[in-house]
Amino acid sequence: MEYELIIVRYGEIALKGKTTRRHFENCLVSNIKNALNREHVTYRIKKEWGRIYIHTNQINKSVDVLQKIFGIVSMSPAVQTQSNMGSMSNLAVSISKDVLTEEKTFAIRTTRAGKHEYTSQDVAVKIGNDIVEATKAGVNLTKPDFKLFIEVRDESAYLFTEKIRGTGGLPLGTQGKLLALIDDSDSILAAWYLMRRGCTILFVNINKSSTNTLNSFMTNWYAESDVTMIDPKQPPLYEDLNKIASERNCDAVVTGHTICEDSQNELSDIRLMKKHINLPILHPLTAMEKEDINKKCRGLGIPT
Repeated sequence: MEYELIIVRYGEIALKGKTTRRHFENCLVSNIKNALNREHVTYRIKKEWGRIYIHTNQINKSVDVLQKIFGIVSMSPAVQTQSNMGSMSNLAVSISKDVLTEEKTFAIRTTRAGKHEYTSQDVAVKIGNDIVEATKAGVNLTKPDFKLFIEVRDESAYLFTEKIRGTGGLPLGTQGKLLALIDDSDSILAAWYLMRRGCTILFVNINKSSTNTLNSFMTNWYAESDVTMIDPKQPPLYEDLNKIASERNCDAVVTGHTICEDSQNELSDIRLMKKHINLPILHPLTAMEKEDINKKCRGLGIPT
């Protein structure tokens, strides 16, 4: 099947009020555009209620980019047709002939939005029967060899065969600004968790050996942020952090402190920071095991 577009879905945004939802959707679209432009992808974006459609002939490359955009729950390369039963059936049969035989089974998964003369069940039954007649394949609604998804929205229908997971969370830039204190891979992971919650991150690097890792991370996750380098051996560290946070209007500080078997003086460091830093301090990794932290870092492309 030659895909024409990518259907982009989001989750938490749909729970927001109308004004907030519109703002979040616009931020998500802007982030998508910035990332695709950076990767020199040719595209056209269409936004509808609950969906974002990206028309491009660079499907695989676009999917790789979209999987790193915060706020996207899932995506599906798809083909588009008219929402009348004949057009949907012809396309579904054409797609199924390429993958189904008498020995295989399939299932139709249909969703529908808008006013139509048929129900979702009508679509599944009619098109399912047409596929059986054309391919002689069997129907298995529980564990099919092949799933065909049909999403009907007003006058258009979109057919696809998979839902690819995204990063989820909230669009970057929809929440407050945080100062991330970077000294190793753990602290970069901590910043990632807050980015996933929509926070804009200002990186303050206190470990020169983390520079390349941080730069690679920012490029990989399309994080457009300034990086300030501070030598922790040159006091006053906390005064510098407070000054930067104040000048850049940061709402909190995030660190990579953990409480693991090999951690030393972590609680003392946390206590000292809370004493001298004027902002709330967030420690998203404190409940995680070191093995889980390293595994997550590797999964995100952060060297450990």
